[in-house]
Amino acid sequence: MSLSALIVDDEPLAREGLKLLLAEDAGIARVTEAKHGKDAVRLIRQEPPDLVFLDVQMPEISGFDVVREIGPERMPGVIFVTAHDRYAIQAFEINAIDYLLKPVSRERFHEAMRRTRDRLPHVGNGERVLASLLQTLASPQKHLSRVAIRSSSKTYFVTLADVDWMRAAENYVQLNVNGTAHLVHVPMQTLHDSLDPAQFLRIHRSYIVNVNRVKEVESVGRGEYVFVLRNGERLQSSRTYHEHVKKWLENPW
Repeated sequence: MSLSALIVDDEPLAREGLKLLLAEDAGIARVTEAKHGKDAVRLIRQEPPDLVFLDVQMPEISGFDVVREIGPERMPGVIFVTAHDRYAIQAFEINAIDYLLKPVSRERFHEAMRRTRDRLPHVGNGERVLASLLQTLASPQKHLSRVAIRSSSKTYFVTLADVDWMRAAENYVQLNVNGTAHLVHVPMQTLHDSLDPAQFLRIHRSYIVNVNRVKEVESVGRGEYVFVLRNGERLQSSRTYHEHVKKWLENPW
């Protein structure tokens, strides 16, 4: 199936990078560009593409404003593009909309294209997803409560309260739930910033622990601790996070 694509970004280099990646895809028949949100709205209304690469943060009219202006029921398939918007990533994960983080890697781009092709035949179902996204952005949750885990054929959800601990895994975060590991494509720091600090404690550059799963904490010297979880798993903190751990260990009174 040949697809037409629209790139919407106010940064020329970002548009050029996506054009080069799209040129590697034999299934892309036509690529157009919009330099800002107003231009994107006009082009989508004039000749709707199959797929829109929509920058989140643009002056005057943002990517979300474009969706609002067009309307979820008339919006083509969307891959959002963002540099660092924490609330955007939170909304994407909750609503299972694909996104790309700048700078866009070739591997992640082609992964998004594979997933998008699987979803495009059902793009009508995306109306509810986009509407849910807009509602989430209108009144964003203070802290993330669940994340979407994507496989090649389906998306399922993990409630963060059920997670025992998390581990950084290159461009992913591994969520460990009762002995089962789930991978979510998000930077560790971005996910950390979306978590409830009363429930999750970062004890290491690579580890975040659900404090409600901690049975006991052992001091092993040099500002390091071993966290023993209720399921028997043991995680060792690093000296870098000594003050964070020490503060958490103190009674609130």
